[in-house]
Amino acid sequence: MCKRCPWAQHELEIAYHDNEWGMPVHDDRTLFEFLLLESAQAGLSWLTILKKRESYRAAFDNFDPELVARYDENRIAQLLENPGIIRNKLKIRSAVQNAQAFLRIQEKHGSFNTYIWQFTNGQPIQNSWKTMDEVPAVTPEAQTMSKTLKKDGFNFVGPTICYALMQAIGMVNDHIVSCYRHKEVMSG
Repeated sequence: MCKRCPWAQHELEIAYHDNEWGMPVHDDRTLFEFLLLESAQAGLSWLTILKKRESYRAAFDNFDPELVARYDENRIAQLLENPGIIRNKLKIRSAVQNAQAFLRIQEKHGSFNTYIWQFTNGQPIQNSWKTMDEVPAVTPEAQTMSKTLKKDGFNFVGPTICYALMQAIGMVNDHIVSCYRHKEVMSG
């Protein structure tokens, strides 16, 4: 049996851990998906979001930022009635606001990928934590990312959310060294 990071207990967490978490993501649509999901997670467990991920995919037009950016009050009202997602008005409105900011960033920088990876100079940060207790909730890079995202019109992007995003999209490798994925993620 493979040794993995201890937070991966539920079958959805195990699948996410083994196949996605910490792997560098450079596709703008996938980056938007993680931005939307991490923002929705604020104050909740990641498992809650994983359980609702497919409902989010359906509710938010397969995470198409161009479509989400055009959601109007009627669409927001529909989403507030959808039991498959987190029905928080502020989080739903922030998804629309973030989609609009995402499109502005794409226009200005050519891609969201170019913009978001600037916070680690385009390369994943390779950490060597022995235990999950060593893994920080916030780093200076996440603080800088948060301030920049907020300045550029994003919402629900505090430093903790930004660090979780960095972990999710592989900007940092926070698999503990005893986890079989640590070396796999390090080697790409």
